[in-house]
Amino acid sequence: MSEPIRVLVTGAAGQIAYSLLYSIGNGSIFGKDQPLILLLLDITPMMGVLEGVVMELQDCALPLLKDIIATDKEEIAFKDLDVAILVGSMPRREGMERKDLLKANVKIFKSQGAALDKYAKKSVKVIVVGNPANTNCLTAIKSAPSIPKENFSCLTRLDHNRAIGQIVLKLGVTAKDVRNVIIWGNHSSTQYPDFSHAKVKFQGKEVGVYEALKDDSWLKGEFITTVQQRGAAVIKARKLSSAMSAAKAIGDHVRDIWFGTPEGEFVSMGVISDGNPYGVPDDLLYSFPVVIKNKTWKIAEGLTINDFSREKMDLTAKELTEEKENAFEFLSTA
Repeated sequence: MSEPIRVLVTGAAGQIAYSLLYSIGNGSIFGKDQPLILLLLDITPMMGVLEGVVMELQDCALPLLKDIIATDKEEIAFKDLDVAILVGSMPRREGMERKDLLKANVKIFKSQGAALDKYAKKSVKVIVVGNPANTNCLTAIKSAPSIPKENFSCLTRLDHNRAIGQIVLKLGVTAKDVRNVIIWGNHSSTQYPDFSHAKVKFQGKEVGVYEALKDDSWLKGEFITTVQQRGAAVIKARKLSSAMSAAKAIGDHVRDIWFGTPEGEFVSMGVISDGNPYGVPDDLLYSFPVVIKNKTWKIAEGLTINDFSREKMDLTAKELTEEKENAFEFLSTA
């Protein structure tokens, strides 16, 4: 058995964490022979609920779980971390402007970025889930100058999985038959779910999704809007936001960082845009197709971008630039 790794989940008393913690503890994310110390952070009023979550984890009797530390203090939660999964954020309440949401979250992620900088290992892998995820992740990067920017990513894997899910439903294949869909840009309704490089095993051979579907108007219309609006549709139906699918996507995202992506496949991940080959402005946290090896991501290269894609990619970059400007106004005063 190797040394235990220290894994933090913030917002640990919440819905997503409740769906996520068992799959971390049972070895399906970091491997069946990787012992863990779980650190669970939440705000003081949630500590009673968190105590119940800890009891349940204890009652799961998971052999890999060496210790569970539940706390409302950043200096305990962020100490010597190998992995930080930042789920907790201020949710958007009714009547709340996006600007108010940004302001509240800048405060949280400035503080957590500083705590990472001060207490975590410099090799820590940081995954931001809490929305607005891209800009929260950029805020954390700016607040943790001693940790490499490349160690940070934000979750667009849920959108990526949603896109695969729609193709699966349309073609009657399984999810493992579809690869290389892309989510470009922001985890918001401006994101661009791109099918143009996606492949599918269909009727005994691998072909382009475009070729298999032969349905231009669906691919350029309903497919894109369904993926963009899926979170809102879940809330409308469930009266709660996505939790099970979000937890599954976090697991996929972290597992790929840990073990790498399969040969010939790329996945979607929000990463720093510096020096990217697709004309996206630098210093944004933007979702790209990435390949991962030795716990290091690299933006997939050599993909042709048609005019339809270019327009959509620029639109979401514009939104991210505006969000960043708004957030950074607050960053100096937070």
